[in-house]
Amino acid sequence: MEYLCRKYLRLGYSTEAVVLDAEDSLAAMGPCKLLTSLVLSMCCHVLYATAWSVNNFLMTGPKAYLTYASSVQVGAQSGIQECKHQFSWDRWNCPESALQLSTHGLRSATRETSFVHAISAAGVMYTLTKNCSMGDFDNCGCDDSNIGQIGGRGWIWGGCSDNVKFGEKMSKQFVDALENGHDSRAAVNLHNNEAGRLAIKATMKRACKCHGVSGSCSVQTCWMQLSDFRDIGNYLKVKHDQAQKLEMDKRRMRSGNSADNRGAIADVFSSIARTELIYLEESPDYCTKNKSLGLQGTEGRECLQGENNLSQWEKKSCRRLCHECGLRVEERRIEIVSSCNCKFHWCCTVKCERCTQVVTKYYCARRERVRRPQNSTRKSGRRPRVQRS
Repeated sequence: MEYLCRKYLRLGYSTEAVVLDAEDSLAAMGPCKLLTSLVLSMCCHVLYATAWSVNNFLMTGPKAYLTYASSVQVGAQSGIQECKHQFSWDRWNCPESALQLSTHGLRSATRETSFVHAISAAGVMYTLTKNCSMGDFDNCGCDDSNIGQIGGRGWIWGGCSDNVKFGEKMSKQFVDALENGHDSRAAVNLHNNEAGRLAIKATMKRACKCHGVSGSCSVQTCWMQLSDFRDIGNYLKVKHDQAQKLEMDKRRMRSGNSADNRGAIADVFSSIARTELIYLEESPDYCTKNKSLGLQGTEGRECLQGENNLSQWEKKSCRRLCHECGLRVEERRIEIVSSCNCKFHWCCTVKCERCTQVVTKYYCARRERVRRPQNSTRKSGRRPRVQRS
């Protein structure tokens, strides 16, 4: 593990060279390599930041990172997929360029990147918590701290509550370790990481089982369990829409005094709830293509219309992606070939027919330029001759 980290961080080179090298290489990565780099970066940063303690129950040292690395990878991937789902019909649709990480975290601090930080931290905590409760780790299991206590009228704590304390602690060690700065951007990223983890707790549900003679349910045994990750994504999407922009005291920030810098950050954060998402910079124009920012624009994007089972947000996708971005909606008829009428033949094969279905899809396209009719009148200034009959 230490060898991999040394190779990843390229120890022996200057820090600036590492940052530039990492950013250039990440720009050429696909989502799979990018995810691997993210997990390795998390493991390496925590590895060099934490000392090994044999007596520590949570194994907060190198052995733990090998144990939990696969769970962190799965959690980060689930966060990315949920981001893509939540923004699938928005102008910004969680592209790979938004997930490129350097050693200083995400480059920008917009409303959208606040969601990326929150959903990534939530995904890692969610997977670690699930795996812990399922017994995948030797050093943790269900949260039994309340078992046997009276929870309310007619029910007591029991069963297997998901161990969110474990998931939260390990998620902090992996995800928050990426933020090694002390400026306002690092503070914002750490705040949004925490908001993502708090979303896990805010959406937990109480599940109960009845006990009694002949199913009378005179007493219930209850435990707390995680919601579906989709519910957490929906919760954070609302937080994204309500995100607050921080207005920093620029005079104190530019003074060069680290104490003034920390004081300005503390003053601003004192009025912000820990559950809210925050950002520093306004979002760029996502309608138009911008190579320097890694934005593809909305030209060529698919939108939805004409179907009855669409949500209000989906019904307005063509207006939002096309019309409001100066584009038109282009209708395309596409043939989809799939297997159908499958039959099982003894023994032991399944034979299917190939069916073709024509579906209509809608895409954003450039508006056609209206050609002006050619003027037959010469620019010589002479009037055209009029023939009289």
